Amino acid sequence: AALLRFATTQDDSEDQTISLADYISRMKVDQKEIYYVTAESHAAAKSSPHLEIFRKKGIEVLLLSDPIDEWLVSHLHEFDGKPLQSVTKGGLDLEEDVSKEIKKEAKKKYKDLIKGITSALGEQIKEVRISNRLTDSPACLVADENDMGANMERLLKTMGQDITGSKPILEINPDHDLIVRLNLDQKDVDDWAQVLFD
Repeated sequence: AALLRFATTQDDSEDQTISLADYISRMKVDQKEIYYVTAESHAAAKSSPHLEIFRKKGIEVLLLSDPIDEWLVSHLHEFDGKPLQSVTKGGLDLEEDVSKEIKKEAKKKYKDLIKGITSALGEQIKEVRISNRLTDSPACLVADENDMGANMERLLKTMGQDITGSKPILEINPDHDLIVRLNLDQKDVDDWAQVLFD
């Protein structure tokens, strides 16, 4: 694992020059995990909405765009005592206590909208929840903590594997204008839910 090299959000280059040891040496003082995002291309990884909160907080994220990368991180769980954590899976715990209170209030405030979107999307999703990873985008899809990532599903399907896809989780940004307006006037929630999902 010490020989592996990656591109990161701290560099505009597609060159994979950063080792895991380099990444750890640049981690924030209170950072416990090595964060990464997988995508079909470097450009897709770099522009992922899942990175918004990391950019805002100045946290470096590994950009994994090679087809084998998702398989690699599914087998490499930690390096030098630091666990690897996908920014597209599960719930992230990057919030301060104040943010957790705000999220709890948002959950109450958007309860009806969450029900409406869940009803509109039905079996297409596992759940709808308030996001703590979005700052600019209205919504994003994430995988549950133990589910296979979308990139790995794509890779296995191209290899002819019969994969039953796991249902994604739709996270909504309670601070985005579209979500705020949808919460105030839910008559078009069915149409907008599909747009957010797509």
